[in-house]
Amino acid sequence: MDKFTVLEGVAAPLRAINVDTDMIIPKDYLKTIRRTGLGKGLFAEHRFKDKDGTVENPDFILNKPAYRNTRILVAGDNFGCGSSREHAPWALLDYGIRCVISTSFGDIFYNNCFKNGILPIKVSPRDLEKLFDDADRGANATLTVDLEKQEIRGPDGGVVRFEIDPFRKHCLLNGLDDVGLTMVKKDKIESFEAKTRAERPWI
Repeated sequence: MDKFTVLEGVAAPLRAINVDTDMIIPKDYLKTIRRTGLGKGLFAEHRFKDKDGTVENPDFILNKPAYRNTRILVAGDNFGCGSSREHAPWALLDYGIRCVISTSFGDIFYNNCFKNGILPIKVSPRDLEKLFDDADRGANATLTVDLEKQEIRGPDGGVVRFEIDPFRKHCLLNGLDDVGLTMVKKDKIESFEAKTRAERPWI
């Protein structure tokens, strides 16, 4: 997966709480196991007024002109709760969102984000309100998320620090998903397999 180092971009404020994975990507889009193409279904029941996704809802935040190129989502408490569909982070990533900031997340969604190159950041309620204020400024103000320094820089120079598990940080910085972590040990795996074949050729 792509490395996550520093992300700078427009942040969209989604103040709703308890946004579940069904809202993030409705069940109609779960027929595929491909990770691409799901961006069109992101928040589909709220982005569009019709089933086939041709009539936009102008009131939904991602349809507003200032937020059409959103790369960061500032969301209410308990984002990504509900069922354990990995399609939810796939849809966010395919849409172009690589970072979600909230006070809390659904556990499975939170773990799935790291495995797919999305950085979910937990902040305090006070810091979240500050970031909501920043995001409310639209395209004229962007946030910068620096994973190495573990900080979010706002348009006014303010800084919000965040904590992250060191191992997960390492994986994101180096673009390592589960397959990538395995391939890091490719030489040792091949050495073990060669030794096993020599010692037990009948296997």
